[in-house]
Amino acid sequence: MKVLPVGEDALLVEVSSGDEAQALHAELLRRRADGTLSVREIVPAARTVLLDGLDAPARLAAELTAADLPAAPPRAGDVVEIAVRYDGPDLAEVAAHWGVPVREVARIHSGTEFRVAFCGFAPGFGYLTGLPPRYDVPRRATPRTAVPAGSVALAGPYTGVYPRSSPGGWQLIGTTDAVLWDHARVPAALLSPGTPVRFVPEAGS
Repeated sequence: MKVLPVGEDALLVEVSSGDEAQALHAELLRRRADGTLSVREIVPAARTVLLDGLDAPARLAAELTAADLPAAPPRAGDVVEIAVRYDGPDLAEVAAHWGVPVREVARIHSGTEFRVAFCGFAPGFGYLTGLPPRYDVPRRATPRTAVPAGSVALAGPYTGVYPRSSPGGWQLIGTTDAVLWDHARVPAALLSPGTPVRFVPEAGS
């Protein structure tokens, strides 16, 4: 673990894996909830956690550097179910990469328990983990100039859902009508770090 100061009242904690980042994020959320950590914002990423608005950043940096944080599980909560049509244009390519029939992609993907590791790229976009490493897929050699909103996609170890149309190089395996970001909703984002997610195939998928 490496702890770096950011400005006057923030720290960036670097760890060696996504699992460690998720565990650290969960532990820091627990500390904030029980009142042992005073912090304005906790922001996880792939292998880092940013703590902003700390009362005593130097003291916390020393504590984090010296201690081994417990491998706390990611935050528990209600499962967000996302209905999906497995009709993406890259479905056959993903099936070939996995070495399975095309229809097996839907069964494998929908049978996986996902969790939001972190958010980014666009408002409402969550990076979901859960698929075993053997199902990692490469990004497309040539990104698309426009990926439709609601596209369910894979890249590396992650699953994501495009909240709006944008360029992208992920492999598209399906589509959903779920609204990932709605500024009139509280909270605006359907997904947040730690949220458990399950994809539910629509009839015919």
